[in-house]
Amino acid sequence: MHVRVHLFARLREIAGASELSRQLPDGATAQDAWNALAADYPGLMAYARSVSCAVNESYSRFTTRLQDGDEVAFLPPVSGG
Repeated sequence: MHVRVHLFARLREIAGASELSRQLPDGATAQDAWNALAADYPGLMAYARSVSCAVNESYSRFTTRLQDGDEVAFLPPVSGG
């Protein structure tokens, strides 16, 4: 299946793009999408424990199963005031 991945802030800087496409096996989860990205961009692993995800613009768990055509967003922690 094909999914679009959106990256924000530092994650976007590490990957060098705000949007990427990935082919994943049927039944893949948001975690699988993250793992596929981290394999291509090892710098993302520093955020593995703190990143949030959204599927089709709704905050989701990493266990969320993806469907063909879904949009997955990964968001690093936000700080500041």
